[in-house]
Amino acid sequence: MGIIKRSATFALGTAATLAAAATLSSPAMAASSPIEACGGGSYHVIDSHAYGSSAVTYLLYNGKTNCVVTWKTGAAGNTAWVRAVVQVYGSPGRVDADNYRYYAGPVKVDAPGKCIMWGGSYGSQWYESPWEHCG
Repeated sequence: MGIIKRSATFALGTAATLAAAATLSSPAMAASSPIEACGGGSYHVIDSHAYGSSAVTYLLYNGKTNCVVTWKTGAAGNTAWVRAVVQVYGSPGRVDADNYRYYAGPVKVDAPGKCIMWGGSYGSQWYESPWEHCG
């Protein structure tokens, strides 16, 4: 009986250790591309703005929804201020900004046939478009 009790205790302890390891594991990997960050293959890049070799803000579209992602390139993995913003003319904008390691966004708006403003930043560099992509 003592052997069975010890085996059960060991099994429960092992299960608890494995559950804790799963809980404490690193977060899921970041998306592998701006298209993936926006949600998949129906998105395509329609505009972009580069911040030297450190990052690029991408404007993607899928026929209905605009999606903006600021993607770190040469600076991927370091923690730096990045921002992604998009706004439909006459509506409040959507922004994602923080000290991210890989990218900011996605920020999305439905705007078929409407003008939008989009942009982003990397560190102290920033870009915001004029009202465009109206039709």
